[in-house]
Amino acid sequence: MNWINPIIFQIGPVSIHWYGLMYVLAFSFAYLFLQYSKIGKALKLNNTDKDNLLISAILGIILGGRIGYILFYNFNYYSKNWTKIFALWEGGLSFHGGLIGVIIAFLIYIHFHNKKSSNKINFLKITDITVLIAPIGIFLGRIGNFINGELYGRINKTNSFCLNFPTEPLNCRYPSQLFEAFGEGLILFIILYLISKKTTKPGVLSSLFLLFYGLIRFIIEYFREPDSQIGYILGQEGFLKGLSLGQILSLLTAITGFVLVLKFIKKFKN
Repeated sequence: MNWINPIIFQIGPVSIHWYGLMYVLAFSFAYLFLQYSKIGKALKLNNTDKDNLLISAILGIILGGRIGYILFYNFNYYSKNWTKIFALWEGGLSFHGGLIGVIIAFLIYIHFHNKKSSNKINFLKITDITVLIAPIGIFLGRIGNFINGELYGRINKTNSFCLNFPTEPLNCRYPSQLFEAFGEGLILFIILYLISKKTTKPGVLSSLFLLFYGLIRFIIEYFREPDSQIGYILGQEGFLKGLSLGQILSLLTAITGFVLVLKFIKKFKN
């Protein structure tokens, strides 16, 4: 196939990349969803609060995602090439790092906001709408990974439903970025959106996001090539024989979500 150029256009030294555009689209969707959706309007936030929460989310995703990627996946490389830390257009954001970053950013903003404002913001209600927005952002981000030819899948030895990526042309590999785009993105969005129609209990949707994302990501990781600098955590390739770092982190995410779901269900039953 003729591969899409990762650079949309270039003017002198300035390049506009598809990967960056995907993030612009994701944040634009977040703003529109927060502004016009039924669940967004139900928060009764003024425009200043919406803007500040969106800025907090952006900072949390970018800073947390980048720091998470550096610490979890490639600390040795970036410790020797520190100027590359700022080359975000080359990819290199950890979902789990971004998740932690967003939580911290929201906690900080809501803490200071509630101290000085009579219009209190509920942290769990904010995270519940955030997890409805997140799958669309994940979908767009994975499409960006696909165009970049990064985070590709494992070698498909049957040569069916596989691609020769321009960054790794010698082997036919699963397009795992597309699997993640549809699994962690569109399918997860549909599941959570349908559930949001059935429950308004704060925290339940956020917990289910962690549970379902962790499980979906864990499964799809079997098609994704582990980072070359890390490889398999528990040994050689195989079901539960060799797990990637992404699977370990996703399993912890799913367990956390499951525990929180039980906690919130028990809380509302009482």
